[in-house]
Amino acid sequence: MVAGLVVSGIALRHGLALRRSRRFRTPRPRGLRESHLRFAKPAVAMLLLGFCVGPISAVWLRGWEPLQSFHGWVGVVAAALFIVAAIFGRRLERGRSRAFDAHALAGLLAMLAALIAAVAGFELTP
Repeated sequence: MVAGLVVSGIALRHGLALRRSRRFRTPRPRGLRESHLRFAKPAVAMLLLGFCVGPISAVWLRGWEPLQSFHGWVGVVAAALFIVAAIFGRRLERGRSRAFDAHALAGLLAMLAALIAAVAGFELTP
């Protein structure tokens, strides 16, 4: 999950740079969009895989009930927001949408929720 957060942080940084160039109407650095996509797609896949494995690990390895912690429920919110950001991003990539701000907001909120989930997960470590 840490690797997924780091990669998504890089994607967020590139996405914010894209937003800044669009908002202030400055030239976009060459290859920035492609770089954002190159990091964002695997980041979402890693984080969603971690989200799926987490409850399985909690039940199978530790004998816990799934989603019985603040960490688990914030993880649900983070996963949902990453899915929403990915859907908006896919539509933007294919030229079927102009919802740049909705994509940016969903991505930013997803990162915030993921960071809160990461911090909340510290209490669950053995």
